[in-house]
Amino acid sequence: MTFGDAAARWAGLAALNLARRPPEFWSATPAELLSIVGLWLEQAGGAAPAMDPAELARLKEIFPDE
Repeated sequence: MTFGDAAARWAGLAALNLARRPPEFWSATPAELLSIVGLWLEQAGGAAPAMDPAELARLKEIFPDE
């Protein structure tokens, strides 16, 4: 699976979890998505942990851009 394939899968899951239909999700700006995620995290009672550089490097190894 390529990074693009994984990103598309995760985007679909995000759209479902954020209760957005595909056209609404794909037409949203990054700022709109960030505000939706912020509200979702607020309701969940916390913030998402930041990704550390080692984890990012590991993901780049698993999903190299081709």
